[in-house]
Amino acid sequence: MNFDHQETKLDFVKHRKKFFLFSATLLTLGIILLSTIGLNLGIDFSSGTTIDVLADETVTEQEVIDEFVSIGLTPDDVILAGDNNDVGRASFIGVLGQQDVLEAQRHFEDVYGNTPTVSSVTPIVGEELARNALISVLIATVGIIIYVSIRFEFWYGVAAIIALFHDALFILAFFSIIQMEINIPFIAAVLTIIGYSINDTIVTFDRIRENMKLEKRVKDFEDVARVVNKSLVQTLARSINTVLTVVFAAGALLIFGGEGIRTFSLALVVGLVAGTYSSLFIAAQLWLVFKSRQLKRAKFKSKQLQESEV
Repeated sequence: MNFDHQETKLDFVKHRKKFFLFSATLLTLGIILLSTIGLNLGIDFSSGTTIDVLADETVTEQEVIDEFVSIGLTPDDVILAGDNNDVGRASFIGVLGQQDVLEAQRHFEDVYGNTPTVSSVTPIVGEELARNALISVLIATVGIIIYVSIRFEFWYGVAAIIALFHDALFILAFFSIIQMEINIPFIAAVLTIIGYSINDTIVTFDRIRENMKLEKRVKDFEDVARVVNKSLVQTLARSINTVLTVVFAAGALLIFGGEGIRTFSLALVVGLVAGTYSSLFIAAQLWLVFKSRQLKRAKFKSKQLQESEV
């Protein structure tokens, strides 16, 4: 069939060690970066105050900064929002005192005619948000490995979870490099990517399982490798087309969505690419290694049993 002809051209299994080496290098670099540079945690996960300055006309970042400096406050970051850049969001590391907040509200009400919106996150709240975010990811991970193990088998679940950790660490390493602020929408993006990646992985595993059933006999590594490679070839076009469709949508959000969702959009784009890569070249290849070892152990036990009966 046509798939058999394609397999002669596309041999993913043959290059599995290169995929593993590439991912291991990236993950090692990611761990080093996270342990040295770290992440640029926003006030959602640390502590601080944000003041949304509302204007009736377009404002600039420098204009907002100058107005704050005039009352003795220096923002750590200012981003513009709104359809006409008529909202300036100023972020302050550390919680501002009540007097500073009241003075800022009075000042900007006099300047722009609107009372700024103020929100503060204390260190305790920040720690709680970070802890809840981690718990959310862990619960999703445990749920996935249970689901995959029940629907398929245990080794499918192990391979899927390793691939998911690969994706998550890749995104964290990327954001550690660019030092973009990590906030609540970032966690939403990570959870979205986990869902997308596991869906892509399950489609690949489902095709592997179907092709395994069609094999008359699977007894060694070569047999399993042939099935895995054929399954990857069969799902390759579907995976690429699907991720391109979603990446185009996420890319549009990144370009036109505004500063408020830029972190979410960028994490989504990076994670979608990493998730597709891991589904095809990490999860399936890992399952191949696990399954071939399982067959090897079963063959060895069978041989020992036969020798003991003689």
